[in-house]
Amino acid sequence: MLRRGFWLYIWRVTTADEEELLYVGRTGDNSSPNASAPYIRMGQHLGSVKNQNALRKHLIERNVEPEKCQSFDFVAHGPIYTEAAKPDHFDRADNLARLSLMEAHLPLRNIVGAMEKQLAAELSAAGYDVMNKVKWKHEVSDADWLPVRQAFAEDFPKLKVIE
Repeated sequence: MLRRGFWLYIWRVTTADEEELLYVGRTGDNSSPNASAPYIRMGQHLGSVKNQNALRKHLIERNVEPEKCQSFDFVAHGPIYTEAAKPDHFDRADNLARLSLMEAHLPLRNIVGAMEKQLAAELSAAGYDVMNKVKWKHEVSDADWLPVRQAFAEDFPKLKVIE
């Protein structure tokens, strides 16, 4: 949970009415070559910063007050890939160095983004109530995807049915 890299995660929320809702996410930024640890994303999801609190937004859209929920369970798998290594003395102001780092970051981000989309789709197909719809144009190979699905099936057993 503390290691930086590309992770997939699922929030399982039990509402005050005992409804189970899921939110699927990933680490690995779209606009920077960073892939933070899931521990960092956890608090952001329920915070007040508008471009970081997706879980809170989805709950409120469902007329669920986050503060009244019975439980929040955070299940993470990874790191699937390590964060693109920054060279010693990396300078964020150096555009060439940043571009080079993004070139290493993007292919990994695209694979994990495709896994995020696949995970949300398969959880929904298995009968789980997934609050978010993940839009991603890239695809993931079965060789990359199946071990990830198997890992999440330990906590979400309905995923085993679609194998």
